[in-house]
Amino acid sequence: QVQMMESGGGLVQPGGSLRLSCTASGLTFVDHIMAWFRQTPGKEREWVSSISWYGDSTYYKESLKDRFSISRDNAKNTLYLQMNSLKPEDTAMYYCAAMSDFSGRPGSVDYWGKGTLVTISS
Repeated sequence: QVQMMESGGGLVQPGGSLRLSCTASGLTFVDHIMAWFRQTPGKEREWVSSISWYGDSTYYKESLKDRFSISRDNAKNTLYLQMNSLKPEDTAMYYCAAMSDFSGRPGSVDYWGKGTLVTISS
């Protein structure tokens, strides 16, 4: 049974940083492109970033690329998202995803995590 568990969310003041983690089990982690999505109430889930199987290629939503950094540790079956200079508009539920392509489409996700809530507020 595949399980993906995010952690690291919380309440942070604007300008602060957070590091999200996602630990996977029940799948061959290195066989999957990994990604982060986020969603706010009433809006569609949006793609944030993707990373290739061995981490040599990374992709970002254009508006986030200067503040967010994705990485992975295949030995630990763990995906990370470092988020800096956080803004109130970054407030969302963040989900990790195992994918088979770089489309960034939710329909191309093989497995989802349950999400971790990030709140940016003073």
